[in-house]
Amino acid sequence: MDKKVFEAYSQYYDLLYNDKDYAKETEYVNSLIKQFSPLTKNILELGCGTGIHAEKLAELDYYVEGIDFSETMLRLAINRQSESERAVSQRLSFLEGDIRSYESSLRFDTIISLFHVMSYMITNEDLNKTFITVKKHLKPQGIFIFDCWHGPGVLKDKPTSRTKFFENETVSINRNSRPTLLPKENRVDVDFEILIQNKSTNNEIKLHELHSMRYLFIDEIKSIAEINGLEIIHAEEWITKKTLTEDSWNACYVCRNNN
Repeated sequence: MDKKVFEAYSQYYDLLYNDKDYAKETEYVNSLIKQFSPLTKNILELGCGTGIHAEKLAELDYYVEGIDFSETMLRLAINRQSESERAVSQRLSFLEGDIRSYESSLRFDTIISLFHVMSYMITNEDLNKTFITVKKHLKPQGIFIFDCWHGPGVLKDKPTSRTKFFENETVSINRNSRPTLLPKENRVDVDFEILIQNKSTNNEIKLHELHSMRYLFIDEIKSIAEINGLEIIHAEEWITKKTLTEDSWNACYVCRNNN
């Protein structure tokens, strides 16, 4: 997980994902919370990005603490917080931190990590450290909800090159992604080439980024969860709620802290 990559990426993050249905995703996460931890009042979000999920959860009366290691993303999150209604803003806090080593005196009813943040934990050490963070900050019987790339689906429907175009009033962006599957390492290296054009000046900026993404299997998640005193209590396709199969690319897991 390269911090430099995310600092460059974060400047255009919201534009790159302006078609992302945050409202639907928040509704989905809320349904899992209501099902498995209905008394939840406070939430820790690991890898909060620019804070949109956190804000929408705060609108549902949860207190949300979001952490991220990108200073740029956090600035955007804090700016969004300052523009929120006062009642929502007061239920939000954003702090800089690495999810593999974060320390807080607070304990939470629910911890979430969304948009494949867990798939950026490409080594067993990183994944274990993140679960240690979860264990330290989760109340007894609290739950941990996260999504990730689902190994069987990635191996069956292998990633392919894609091109996407984005624009707003000031810039246009062309993004080419070229994935390389590394099956011996359970990883996909996604090479992004991004061309950003300023509409008023016609100046162009070229960014080149490598995002290494790990796909996960339920047995390895079960093992690393159990080592840290957690138990998988539910697994399904992200958003669709379908049973996970070899055709599933995006998985969602719910783990419980049993002690």
